[in-house]
Amino acid sequence: MLTITQALYDAIVAHARADHPDEACGVVAGPAGSGRAERFIPMLNAARSPTFYEFDSADLLKLYREMDDRDEEPVVIYHSHTATEAYPSRTDISYANEPGAHYVLVSTAECGNDEGPVSFRSFRIVDGAVTEEPVEIVATYPA
Repeated sequence: MLTITQALYDAIVAHARADHPDEACGVVAGPAGSGRAERFIPMLNAARSPTFYEFDSADLLKLYREMDDRDEEPVVIYHSHTATEAYPSRTDISYANEPGAHYVLVSTAECGNDEGPVSFRSFRIVDGAVTEEPVEIVATYPA
């Protein structure tokens, strides 16, 4: 199960709406080994596409060095789908190379840039196998 704070949920959804009609993408890092999503890191979709996302390779290298320096790991890797459901595409599955991460998809197909309903779903993707998991949104993490 993915447990995420309301503030992080809101930040991911806001990023998805802001970048619509292009797909938004980013990472939520957390202390290595904790499984706790803490630091929101919106990334630029280098593809600038409504049907595909791609992290800029230089930005991604910088991010991984920064996470390494801070003893963090990617807990959540997120992106949006702008015209389809919040479910990993074949391309998404082929690019999923962090077996410990939660892959969050937000569909803005219904609302676009506006306030309105979004679909927010989390998946584990390991060796091409996709498993949906429940999402629990909390005000704050327990101490």
